Amino acid sequence: MTDAKNFDVIIVGGSYSGLAAAMSLGRALRRVLVLDSGKPCNQQTPHSHNFITQDGYTPKQIRTTAREQVAQYPTVVFQDGLAVSGVKTATGFAITTENQDQFTAKKLVFATGIKDQMLDIPGFAECWGISVIHCPYCHGYEVRNQKTGLLGNGDAGFEYVRLISNWTPDLTLFTNGPSTLTAEQTAKLKEHNIGIVETEIQSFPHDQGKIRSVVLQDQTEIPVTAFYARAPFVQHSTIPQALGCELNEQGLLKVDMMQKTTVSGVYASGDNATSMRSVASAVAAGTMAGAAVNRELIAEEF
Repeated sequence: MTDAKNFDVIIVGGSYSGLAAAMSLGRALRRVLVLDSGKPCNQQTPHSHNFITQDGYTPKQIRTTAREQVAQYPTVVFQDGLAVSGVKTATGFAITTENQDQFTAKKLVFATGIKDQMLDIPGFAECWGISVIHCPYCHGYEVRNQKTGLLGNGDAGFEYVRLISNWTPDLTLFTNGPSTLTAEQTAKLKEHNIGIVETEIQSFPHDQGKIRSVVLQDQTEIPVTAFYARAPFVQHSTIPQALGCELNEQGLLKVDMMQKTTVSGVYASGDNATSMRSVASAVAAGTMAGAAVNRELIAEEF
């Protein structure tokens, strides 16, 4: 293997968390390869918020600026492509791309994110990230006080409604089937004038991703201009699991405070390892991962 394909660290994933890790490692003079497939989970989101100095910029603008800044560090190399497999070697790890390029490194950082699974309801995927949203801290201010729907049920649905009620008094809970709320939870929602709709949802009419209403299976149409939902997800990359990295009960990679996974030499940062899905938290986790990897390399070398 030539030096051109051998690095101190390979970072799989070149969005916010991966780029933050790359900057930390580039500034630590480490030879770093950033492998990126170019498929961020927020590519449909029009604007990013709640990230100081970058509030209101598009996700693409933030990534572009970040990559330009990281590229100024000469020991950081970028490679566009999808990593498809990884194996442990005598000196570290080898990562292979879909084009059968192979790269080796002493350490790995997975900043691969997650892949949201779109609900099989017409209009849901088209509105996802635009007017069907998941995080009030990221998008709630922009739809404050608007007529808002929320998909949820049971204890999780109740807690979600309680959270979102901070941003709007005009809120309706759609359970998409029989309610599993307790009598006490139902009474509490009614006390706060939050409607509960149990009829299954048929579709989300919209204009280029901007939701107009929720249409139920009985053809009832309920106007909304924003809708909260927590879509199920899977790991965007299965390589960490193939290497032996454990997942927690939420399906996220298990990491410690230093972003170490359960496999020695493998780190993870960003949406694949935390339920706090925001640009700011992804950057923070990537910065920590980069510093922790460098510290581990120093300990091995000194």
